Amino acid sequence: MKIEVKKLNALKKYTGSFEFAYEPPADLCLVPLCTIEGKVLVKGDYEIYEDDSVGVNLTVSYRISGQCSYCLNEAAKDIEKTFEILFVPENDGDNYSYDGVCINLKTAVDDAILFSQPNLILCREDCSGIDLNN
Repeated sequence: MKIEVKKLNALKKYTGSFEFAYEPPADLCLVPLCTIEGKVLVKGDYEIYEDDSVGVNLTVSYRISGQCSYCLNEAAKDIEKTFEILFVPENDGDNYSYDGVCINLKTAVDDAILFSQPNLILCREDCSGIDLNN
């Protein structure tokens, strides 16, 4: 989950891609009565710019499963979301920062997972909730 910027600069590899599976912390799922099922697949590519800032396109793919937010039946939803992220060698308050040597993607990946989650999941698109007549 690291991009070794200094090493890549020395090798004159200013662009590249990455892919890995990430085991997220259990408390990273914000949808009530649900969990992130298995590992999160993280794919992306990077470009190192002349000022040592690094642009990263990051895609997270995962499944949330648990109980339907309306009727409490079993439910699951597949999520895939792409983010454009800029890492800068000095903290500017607007972007992610790194030490000028190596970027640890953990915080950005955790944030991507948090920002990509839906507010609720449904067992089916037309779920109307718990049937009180039965």
